[in-house]
Amino acid sequence: MRLLARISGPTGSMARSKSRDANRRRAVDLARQALRVGGDDPGVLTHAGHVLGYFGEDIKAAIGLMDRSLELNPSFAHGWRWSGWIRLYAGQADLAIEHFQTSLRLSPRDRTAGRLTGIGIAHFFSRRFDDAAATLLVSLEELPAHATPYRFLAACYAHMGRLDEVRGAVTRLKIITAAVVPSVVPYRDPEQRALFLSGLRLAAGEAT
Repeated sequence: MRLLARISGPTGSMARSKSRDANRRRAVDLARQALRVGGDDPGVLTHAGHVLGYFGEDIKAAIGLMDRSLELNPSFAHGWRWSGWIRLYAGQADLAIEHFQTSLRLSPRDRTAGRLTGIGIAHFFSRRFDDAAATLLVSLEELPAHATPYRFLAACYAHMGRLDEVRGAVTRLKIITAAVVPSVVPYRDPEQRALFLSGLRLAAGEAT
């Protein structure tokens, strides 16, 4: 369980290390070590798959780990949640929404902000900007100190030409982080990446 906690995501003390590349290598090593020790455990498969998918490993292999986790435990709400994120990374926006919604149905009393953020991002990638903005705003009511929904909200408003909202979103984002445009973008689809980064750069320019 301690090993799982160390690879559960890209945040935490490991992500605060000065060397981003060293962080990535360490995360990948820990994920592989966890798979060797407990590769038949749905939780291990889920966390390892997310880490390997986020840090640039073979996205198809990460999807395979998520699918195996859900085969072992189809009622694993946490697994459906992280499978939704892996589908986002792979460019499968509509399938990601299905997986996030499955997680919400299986565990409606858990905090919903992370799953709603994922759904909002999926709407954004599908250019459903009104739905994206509405969903991201709901997620921020529960988790107002999270940079990711603010980044996508700012990009969304920029593509919609809603400049006043752009400035507000970027202002709140800068309270959380000085990096308006992130240095790591795990989304593999080139058109989706371009949509996100172009919107975010436009938002950053409009806010100055």
